[in-house]
This record gives sequence, C-alpha cells and structure tokens, in this order.
Amino acid sequence: MTTRKKYSKEFKWDAVSLVTDQGYTRTEAGRSLDINANMLGRWVKELEVDDGQAFRGNGKLTPEMEAIKALKVQVKRLQMERDILKKATVFFAAETK
Repeated sequence: MTTRKKYSKEFKWDAVSLVTDQGYTRTEAGRSLDINANMLGRWVKELEVDDGQAFRGNGKLTPEMEAIKALKVQVKRLQMERDILKKATVFFAAETK
C-alpha cells in the first residue's frame, strides 16, 4: 500500500499561482510539479471559494464552523438545564399537594 503524499500550504499556494497568475494551464503546471491536474484544479477551486481560509489542513475549522460548533454545545447545555428545571417544577408541584 502506498502512502499518500502531503503537500505544504506554501507548495499549494505556489502551484495555484502558476495557474492563476502566470497563465500556465492546469495540465502544464501539474506536469512540471509532478502532481495530478485534477488535484491542482481542486486546489484552485478551494482557494477561490474559501477566501483566505484555503488549505487549513485536517481538523482545522473555519471561523464560521468553530462558531457553529460552540453554539451547538451551548444549545445542548441549555436544553439540559431546561429539562432539569422542568423536572424540578414537577417534583415541587407534587410535594405541595
């Protein structure tokens, strides 16, 4: 089994720069850098879509995704607190009867 090649963020930026700034085609740039033209195309698309957040690496979230994750944690905690208060209300209401 072959191991997967890992490319640094700087290498990806330079490869995309060949296509976007210097006018090379994806195929020409891919051949000269010894990478697949489809992979280079994905890198170009990722850079266009992510606006400076491209090539974050595995497990690193965008600021928006981090905010969403934090909000989900907060919602879960608030739902647990609400459920505890509901149970306490039922308990104390039953005691007063």
